[in-house]
Amino acid sequence: MEPIRVLLADDQALVRAGFAMMLSVEDEIEVVGEVANGQEAVDFAAANDVDIILMDVQMPVLDGIRATEQIVAADRAKVIILTTFERDDYLFDAIQAGASGFLLKNADPDDLVGAVHSVACGHALLAPEVTVRVIERFARQLEAERNTAAAPAGPAPVEPQPDPAQQKLLASLTAREREVLELVAAGLSNAEIAARMFVAEATVKTHVSNLLGKVQVRDRVQAVVFAYESGLILPGEAGREA
Repeated sequence: MEPIRVLLADDQALVRAGFAMMLSVEDEIEVVGEVANGQEAVDFAAANDVDIILMDVQMPVLDGIRATEQIVAADRAKVIILTTFERDDYLFDAIQAGASGFLLKNADPDDLVGAVHSVACGHALLAPEVTVRVIERFARQLEAERNTAAAPAGPAPVEPQPDPAQQKLLASLTAREREVLELVAAGLSNAEIAARMFVAEATVKTHVSNLLGKVQVRDRVQAVVFAYESGLILPGEAGREA
């Protein structure tokens, strides 16, 4: 089995060195390069075979968000955003850019390795410490956009309606899949969902895989976005669920 090829993109050499050291002990992971800005990440991914990019946000020349957008659009690699979570808007923008997950820069080695394996296998992840913050940040912006769209052009404001296409996709879910999607959007892991629903974790994984296909999203992160945009989850609900 070929190792997972990882590129490290961070403008701090010590950070890159730390992640490289944590990953280098894994036989199934190969660090194929290190770059110091987003443009170098874009160029490296275009010229080399890369599976996963661990991407910092604040970098010179081209930031991690714009770099992620270009890399994902060209289908060069999957991106895990590295962050200290000092700026929620960075995370929201990264979701829109197509990042497959988020990881704290001070993550334990096991968490880092697990994140690389998870995303390489086609899953997506949000670090538990930030899941609800990202979801709520998205919800607040979505609510603001809806309120703007519903601004009164006449005597009274009209509540904006969810996209009919999204509503049709949502209606295609079984009751169980819908429940799983609600819990995913609330920031629960597969293990937590399994415990909540009193089912095996493998069953949850099957439900997640099925619902991703039905609502036509590529990963768990985009499923959260869909849950809000379709009206399944309303702003404020994520924190109460989690």
